[in-house]
Amino acid sequence: MPGGELPARLRDVYWIGGGSGAGKSTIARRLAARHGLRLYATDEVMADHGRRTSPVDSPFMAGFAAMDMDERWVSRSPQTMLDTFHWFRGEGFGLIVEDLLSFPAGPGVIAEGFRLLPRLVRPLLADPGHAVWLCPEPGFRRAAFASRGSLLQIAGQTSDPDRALANLLERDRMFTGRLREEAAGLGLTVIDVDTTMTEDDLTGRVARAFGLG
Repeated sequence: MPGGELPARLRDVYWIGGGSGAGKSTIARRLAARHGLRLYATDEVMADHGRRTSPVDSPFMAGFAAMDMDERWVSRSPQTMLDTFHWFRGEGFGLIVEDLLSFPAGPGVIAEGFRLLPRLVRPLLADPGHAVWLCPEPGFRRAAFASRGSLLQIAGQTSDPDRALANLLERDRMFTGRLREEAAGLGLTVIDVDTTMTEDDLTGRVARAFGLG
């Protein structure tokens, strides 16, 4: 497919990337409901995308799948976790694009999730204003994880939950910093999310960034 064709075919997609716990899913749902847009949550298709990939195409995914929980979250450093996590490396991103291209004609789409890496999304943008990255400040991220409990569930499956949780939090902190730097370096919109910001505030900021009325 010629390079200029993809941005044209995806011109009605609005992209919300960002760090874990930033509120991506909440904001995407609110905007989709408010503006009559369809919603594509990349977290919800991870299992499907895992089945649709091969070890040759996704070697880091295959390596991760072969590890036990301690190997994933206790025995490795947060830096190694960051550098080798398959979704952070962009494995399976092509399947996100395939899914979006398969949508029938109709309303625009809000695609959201941490898998939307700035360097991969940027070449797909006909309008750079159709993408934002939400980067949670440490206090906001901790509060979000505490209320959600997802990291505690992962850490609880290891032999050292405290260490696993610390590793996960540090990995996600570094990932958020990497996203912020990468998006800013590409001239894309970054919104820092802190504990003073309400859902209404954040929804409004993202809507304005997208140019939604």
